[in-house]
Amino acid sequence: MSSKESCRNELRTAIRQLSDRCLYSASKWAAEQLVGIEQDPAKFTPSNTRFQRGSSSIRRRFRTNEITSTPPTGVAYVSTPVMEEDEVIHGDFYLLAKSYFDCREYRRAAHVLRDQTGKKSVFLRCYALYLAGEKRKEEEMIELEGPLGKSDTVNRELVSLERELSTLCKNNMIDPFGLYLYGLVLKEKGNENLARKVLVESVNSYPWNWSAWSELQSLCTTVDLLNSLNLSNHWMKEFFLASVYQELRMHNESLVKYENLQGNFTFSNYIQAQIAKARYSLREFEQVEVIFEDLLRNDPYRVEDMDTYSNVLYTKECFSALSYLAHRVIMTDKYRPESCCIIGNYYSLKGQHEKSVMYFRRALKLNKNYLSAWTLMGHEYVEMKNTPAAVDAYRRAVDINPRDYRAWYGLGQAYEMMGMPHYALHYFRKSVFFQPIDSRLWIAMAQCYESEQLHMLEEAIKCYKRAANCNDTEAIALHRLAKLHRELGHPEEAAFYYKKDLERMEAEEREGPNIVEALMFLATHYKAQKRFEEAEVYCTRLLDYTGPERETAKNLLRGMRIAQSSFPSMDVEHFHP
Repeated sequence: MSSKESCRNELRTAIRQLSDRCLYSASKWAAEQLVGIEQDPAKFTPSNTRFQRGSSSIRRRFRTNEITSTPPTGVAYVSTPVMEEDEVIHGDFYLLAKSYFDCREYRRAAHVLRDQTGKKSVFLRCYALYLAGEKRKEEEMIELEGPLGKSDTVNRELVSLERELSTLCKNNMIDPFGLYLYGLVLKEKGNENLARKVLVESVNSYPWNWSAWSELQSLCTTVDLLNSLNLSNHWMKEFFLASVYQELRMHNESLVKYENLQGNFTFSNYIQAQIAKARYSLREFEQVEVIFEDLLRNDPYRVEDMDTYSNVLYTKECFSALSYLAHRVIMTDKYRPESCCIIGNYYSLKGQHEKSVMYFRRALKLNKNYLSAWTLMGHEYVEMKNTPAAVDAYRRAVDINPRDYRAWYGLGQAYEMMGMPHYALHYFRKSVFFQPIDSRLWIAMAQCYESEQLHMLEEAIKCYKRAANCNDTEAIALHRLAKLHRELGHPEEAAFYYKKDLERMEAEEREGPNIVEALMFLATHYKAQKRFEEAEVYCTRLLDYTGPERETAKNLLRGMRIAQSSFPSMDVEHFHP
């Protein structure tokens, strides 16, 4: 059996099992990967492009033979047995409970299964109770604090669920889905070490549940924690590693993993979107834009990940493209957090910051843990000079994800606006720790060091050097390095950076006062060094300008003529036709 065919068979089985347990998010993810596998041309017929209807998974028993888990090329693997279903006698009760569950009547679903002892029934009953507790928690938050306020409300089912699932786990009466739920409960209660252990056991036993991998990823906040996991080498592990590398800001390693996975999952929109997000973090905006345009051609009603695309369009100031994207998501699904963020970005680019905040707030009403909305709303409050509100928004963002460099950077900006550079510096340091390749963060920290209260110019120089090495697209670092070295009395270093800045401005065909400043310094510096030929070149260029720099250049040329006895006796105007 080919590698692709084996992956396809595994995913088909997993989709049925995940859907049967109401794990619809994981089922959707598996289905997207299934259709992302390139079809075998010899078997590509219309009948093979759809899922085949089979007998009810509740009424029949799956075979206990093993499906060979075949990974992408070069990946070691172990085989994983297909789960055996246990619901034969009490299938009717399970069908009723699942129907209640699908109608979001979670407590009714749990009640129907109260006397069922099969592992699948136990899982669905516990999962229904967990979601009932989550639903009530959300209701209490709205009642007590409002949708955007902080609240101490908790899921009141967690204690009893932990007790029951712990007992089942000790007695070895729990399946991989029950382990997933147990890990989720432990994580919610703050027992992260045990949660990691339980989730690892779950994914090793049943590797196709992407929801379990996602929960495990949220607990891998450092590379050391990731390396400590004892994971079986199934091809699903490669998806996990690619995703967790991205979360840990290891974008190049993540890209390598995803590009390897594309060998089997050639048409996976998920992989394509993840590659775009990794390249976005690497600030490769042109490539990201091309990938997202291709994604929308293949999946025109896609909303997921399109908020990242809107960030690219915002950064590039593509008004018409962002307007079209906002209109598109409104027509597709207006009340999705991603849609609200896209519309918020659109109004922000138009300078309508109050309206932008309104849409970010709407996104947070739909999902209070939507990280991008908190961060982007903080940016809008900064633009509106409402620093207390900005600080609150950024703090909510870092509460959700302490690795979000944009929120740390925003906090630094806010405290700098309030005239508190020591606090600002602390937050800027946090931001560059999590995103050391972003020149804007190094420039912000350098400017903080330059403030009157700190005036730590040597430290500022170090930061500007890091920015210059990080592809400073705004061309700030080289100019500031030249000026700082000039202020500190380092003429050779200043000349070096002025020259580099001048070369860059010429390459980019930019004009402005920075060019005149660089030419003036270099002409004066080389004249003082008695390097008259080089000084003459810069003076001659200054004669092209009409301001006071022209007269200064003439004076410099006259001075060099006097200082250099062999200099031709001619009018200075000869240098400029």
